[in-house]
Amino acid sequence: MRSSSKLTFFLLITIWVFSKTCNGRVFTFKMHHRFSDSFKNWSGLTKNWPEKGSFEYYAALAHRDQMLRGRRLSDADASLAFSDGNSTFRISSLGFLHYTTVELGTPGVKFMVALDTGSDLFWVPCDCSRCAPTHGASYASVIRQLKEHLVQDFELSIYNPRESSTSKKVTCNNDMCAQRNRCLGTFSSCPYIVSYVSAQTSTSGILVKDVLHLTTEDGGREFVEAYVTFGCGQVQSGSFLDIAAPNGLFGLGMEKISVPSVLSREGLIADSFSMCFGHDGIGRISFGDKGSPDQEETPFNVNPAHPTYNVTVTQARVGTMLIDVEFTALFDSGTSFTYMVDPAYSRVSEKFHSLARDKWHPPDPRIPFEYCYDMSPDANASLVPSMSLTMKGGRHFTVYDPIIVISTQNEIVYCLAVVKSTELNIIGQNFMTGYRVVFDREKLVLGWKKFDCYDVEDYNNFPLQPHASMVPPAVAAGLGSNSSAGSAKEASNKSPSSIASTYCYSLTSVFTSLISVFLICFLL
Repeated sequence: MRSSSKLTFFLLITIWVFSKTCNGRVFTFKMHHRFSDSFKNWSGLTKNWPEKGSFEYYAALAHRDQMLRGRRLSDADASLAFSDGNSTFRISSLGFLHYTTVELGTPGVKFMVALDTGSDLFWVPCDCSRCAPTHGASYASVIRQLKEHLVQDFELSIYNPRESSTSKKVTCNNDMCAQRNRCLGTFSSCPYIVSYVSAQTSTSGILVKDVLHLTTEDGGREFVEAYVTFGCGQVQSGSFLDIAAPNGLFGLGMEKISVPSVLSREGLIADSFSMCFGHDGIGRISFGDKGSPDQEETPFNVNPAHPTYNVTVTQARVGTMLIDVEFTALFDSGTSFTYMVDPAYSRVSEKFHSLARDKWHPPDPRIPFEYCYDMSPDANASLVPSMSLTMKGGRHFTVYDPIIVISTQNEIVYCLAVVKSTELNIIGQNFMTGYRVVFDREKLVLGWKKFDCYDVEDYNNFPLQPHASMVPPAVAAGLGSNSSAGSAKEASNKSPSSIASTYCYSLTSVFTSLISVFLICFLL
């Protein structure tokens, strides 16, 4: 009798552990493209805003990519991105592509932060000696739009650790403190500084801990307060004093100080997050989302000194032609376009050119694309060569938007949205459009699946819907923006969390049933 009781207890514990492991929580934020209509309306900077689909629009994105690419090269050469304040990054404009709102402290204070997968530190303006203004004409539209549509009580804020009852000091003996040589003493506040040399842009201050307010995405909403370490940004300079990240920056890298790392280390989520990129510049980021069982995957190439989201491409396909060219690339959601180093660039672009059936358009000095074509009046998507990548492990990554369409008063031109690089390969956001991309740091794999970013639980309450007049960063020639909205309707009808929850529920049910049958048979 004693042995049967022990067995029963063991099996019940096993069921409980399995259920807890399976039902991982997912925390979600909405993302907004910096050049989307919604963010343009918020910012109030409509006068000098580049017209979507114009040469100036794509030139602005490409220029930003070029500067960020310099930053990532500097990161890769250092063991820690921010060690001793010696990291220097060639960034002339810190206009990061996506923003979200987060809530910090007790009582909660909301911030509109820029999202960046190329860095690790999360910081907000705090105890300011010099920060971007929180009021003024340039922010009036931001506040109005957020109050009307997203967050009714939103104001651009300054964090004050003395006004938060849950704020904690991070001292120099804390393992999160990377700049101990700047410390005044073992128990003094840990300083940080990040410098962006080319634009005289920097942020500096001290590290603090406080609660980040989260809610679960699946099932009944559960409110969670997670302690995270972040930068109390006391002094900003350069572009941080303007509209570029005026309210903070949210690092998504692999280092231990990043928020995804902290949340997983505390056992709140699986060590994974996903980003969904809509055709209109609005998307979602979900922490703890490991995707679905039917997604494609490829392993990360992890450098222990400075881990990044690096993958291996083994082949490329343009049209029906297979190109045997292997290279590694950063899978970087913070870069607008895709960059390739020779020989990959030449072999892929020249094959695309040989298969293109439209008239070649001479390069325009305002944009970095070499292979552009005049779109004929009867343009059809079938005229544009298809493209896909084969990843390490043999899985295929279909590129739904390999081109951009540029409209002027006199002509319509489309270009292969791949830029020649002399430094490193980057799979940029244009190749990710239409996908839910999963950064699984637990399994050390990248996952992807065609997905509709609007088709997520409770997302219908979000007021910003796809707009037929919008020009996405890259669209298929001849299809226009209507097809982008239409294709979104055809995607999966389940959210990342609901898919995972359904899968977990099924496994748990089967497992529980088998255990129950075994118990009945054994006890009888």
